[in-house]
Amino acid sequence: MSIFQRVHSMGHEQVVFCHHAPSGLRAIIAVHSTALGPSLGGCRILPYTDEQAALTDVLRLSRGMSYKSAIAGLDLGGGKSVIIADPKDKSEAMLRAFGRHIEALSGRYIVAEDMNSTPMDMVNIAKETEHVAGLPPEYGGIGAPGPVTAHGVYMGLRASLKQAFGSDEPRGRRIAVQGLGSVGYNLCRELAEAGAELLVSDINEMRVQKACEEFGATAVSGDIVEVSADVLAPCAIGGVLSEADIPRMGSRVVAGGANNILVDDVADAEAFQRAGILIAPDYVLNAGGIIAMDVERRGGGFDQAMTLAENIYDTTGRILAEADAQGWTPLASARYLAEERMRDISQLRDMHL
Repeated sequence: MSIFQRVHSMGHEQVVFCHHAPSGLRAIIAVHSTALGPSLGGCRILPYTDEQAALTDVLRLSRGMSYKSAIAGLDLGGGKSVIIADPKDKSEAMLRAFGRHIEALSGRYIVAEDMNSTPMDMVNIAKETEHVAGLPPEYGGIGAPGPVTAHGVYMGLRASLKQAFGSDEPRGRRIAVQGLGSVGYNLCRELAEAGAELLVSDINEMRVQKACEEFGATAVSGDIVEVSADVLAPCAIGGVLSEADIPRMGSRVVAGGANNILVDDVADAEAFQRAGILIAPDYVLNAGGIIAMDVERRGGGFDQAMTLAENIYDTTGRILAEADAQGWTPLASARYLAEERMRDISQLRDMHL
C-alpha cells in the first residue's frame, strides 16, 4: 500500500515530512482531523528502525488523538508528531528547526511533550512557534502532564473494575503495571494509596526498585502479561497485546495508559471480548494529558486539570455500559461515540445564518 493510500485509509487530512540536514532533523507531523478544532498531540522522539515504522506510529497515534479529544468533549482535533532520532542526539537546533515546520502549519497542529520529549524541549520549540503546549510552570505552562494522565487512567481503571467485578474499589485487587515512567509511576502511587496490591515491571531496574521500596510493590522478572492479576495496566509502548497472547493472559481486565495497546484494535479487540477479557479503550483512559494541555491553553492550572480528569470515570463507565448493551467491544463503542461527535460538530460549519 502506498503512502497516500495509507493516509487516505485512516482518514488523515495532512501528513508533513520535515527535514533539516544541518541539525539532523527527520520528522513526521500527522494531522488526522481538525473537525473539532486545531489538532493537538505530543512529539515522540525515537530511533525508529525505518521511516515506515515511524509513519505507522504517527498515523495510529494521531488518529487516536482525534478520538481522545472527541470523547473527552474537547474542541480539539487529533495530531501527533515523531522525530526519528536517538533522544540523546536531540539539540536546541533540531528542536527549533522542528518548531519552524510547526509554524508553517499556521496553527493546524499544536505540539506537546510525549515519549522522550520534555517541557524544556517545548521551550526550545516555542522559540520558533507559538503553537506549543506543555511548557514548564516557570514559562507559564502546567508542565509535564504525566500526573494528570495517571489520574485519568486511575479513574478509568476503577470504572473498568466496576464493570468487570461489580465494585470499583482497588483495595485488595492485584494490579500489574507495565512501565514505570511518569504515567505508570504516578498510577502506582494512586493505586497504592487506595490499597491495591502492585506487581510492576520496567526495562529500568532502578524504577522497579524504587516502586518496590515506596509502594511495597512486587517486582515481576518474567513476562508481566502472564502474571495472575485482576488488572494489567500497560503504561509504556503500544502494540503489546494481540490475539496470540490470549492463552497466556493472567488478567481479566486490561486498563492502562499506553497508546494503541492492541496490535489491531478491531480484530484483536473482538478476540479478547470472545475470551471474556475486558479491554478498556486506551485513548479514553489516558485523555488526562490532552485535558491538561487544553486547560493550559485556556489559562487554567494543574488543579483544574486534575479535577477535569476525574470525568474519565463516568466517560469510561458510559462507554463500557453502551458496549455491553450493544454487544460491541469497548473500543468499537468509544470509536462510534467519538466519530459521532466529530461528525455532528463539523456539520455546524455548513450552517448559513
